[in-house]
Amino acid sequence: MTMPSPLCPWRMQVHHITQETPDVWTLALLCHDQYRWRAGQYALVSINNSPDTLRAYTISATPGVSPFITLTVRRIENGVGSGWLTGQVKRGDYLWLSDAQGDFTCDRDDNDRFLLLGAGCGVTPIISMRRWLATYRPEADVAVIYNVRTPQDVIFADEWREYPVTLMAEQQATLGFLEGRISREVLAAVPDIASRTVMVCGPAPYMDAVEQMARELGVTRVRKETFFTPAAAPASSGLKFTTLHPAREFYGPVGTTLLEALESNRVPVNAACRAGVCGSCKTRVLSGEYTVSSTMTLTEKEIADGYVLACSCHPQSDLALA
Repeated sequence: MTMPSPLCPWRMQVHHITQETPDVWTLALLCHDQYRWRAGQYALVSINNSPDTLRAYTISATPGVSPFITLTVRRIENGVGSGWLTGQVKRGDYLWLSDAQGDFTCDRDDNDRFLLLGAGCGVTPIISMRRWLATYRPEADVAVIYNVRTPQDVIFADEWREYPVTLMAEQQATLGFLEGRISREVLAAVPDIASRTVMVCGPAPYMDAVEQMARELGVTRVRKETFFTPAAAPASSGLKFTTLHPAREFYGPVGTTLLEALESNRVPVNAACRAGVCGSCKTRVLSGEYTVSSTMTLTEKEIADGYVLACSCHPQSDLALA
């Protein structure tokens, strides 16, 4: 069997599927080759085993600890990737994954104090790193804060009983949960917070709020998961972008990436890693000035022909796109 995409060369078989919460499932995968990843990393998944549809999901397993490679996925209404993975994929099916990607990991941090924070499905890299620290850095001082909507939404509920964790529920808080959302007061109660490496994953507003409050409390090491980028509202002025097929004009603010400009104006573009690695957002620029921060996966001929990775393209003037 040939791989569906050169970007996803790892063939894995679904061993079993576990429902974590009413809308979250974990797929346990077997890989017959030696797949390598670091705790906290993610992989691209070929959706419907198609070369044209890729989505990024955190590997919730921990290398050297977990018996399977696992993806923990929240079903999103009308979500192409999550709908397929949680509604159609079954035991025995095969998935194709990319190499592990991302630097939201703790294994190379020389600090011995951590504060790990996750909200909702953002807990997937947090549990992976928590297992890793417990196994390979047992002397580390690790605090965890996990935010959910209700107690029924706790992912990996049984496993969290093994680790010290502060659980917070926005609604219906029961025994063992703090009620409400993350706050400065909750963070300030973490012992020696200013000396810790703070690692946070969740919705962008949540991560931004945690970072601001943590820095106000003296934290100097804050790391956020960034393999997704929320689309901004479309701009009405700034740099002008012109596409030929279909013919249209739209704007993006100075300092935007080409991918952000495309997405905020609802121009169809395939994007997965958003880090200049996977190559799925390849776009051709016909004219205009720009700089690039990554050309990974592009050939010399493609670069000469004006192809860029939209996530790593930084327009310096108006651009015309193919």
